[in-house]
Amino acid sequence: FIRQFRVDIGLIGISGIEADGTLRDYDFREVRVSRTIIEQSREVWLAAASSKFKRQAMVELAHISQIDRFFTDAHPQEPLAQVLLDAGVRCEVA
Repeated sequence: FIRQFRVDIGLIGISGIEADGTLRDYDFREVRVSRTIIEQSREVWLAAASSKFKRQAMVELAHISQIDRFFTDAHPQEPLAQVLLDAGVRCEVA
């Protein structure tokens, strides 16, 4: 269903971000939806609380390099901070 649309901004959430920038979730169905949102969006935004940093989850969703803007509540620590910088991801702390 989502593949019918092409959007300017796609917003996703995740269950965990590993130190290497791997984005993970627990539910494969949610991962499929999020992957499709990434594919169909001109720009991808990720919203995740700092409690998700280095948190492990079972299903790989994507890599942080596929994200354009990352919204969170605290500055990521190394090595994730460097991964974001290397990937050119704009990090917004609110």
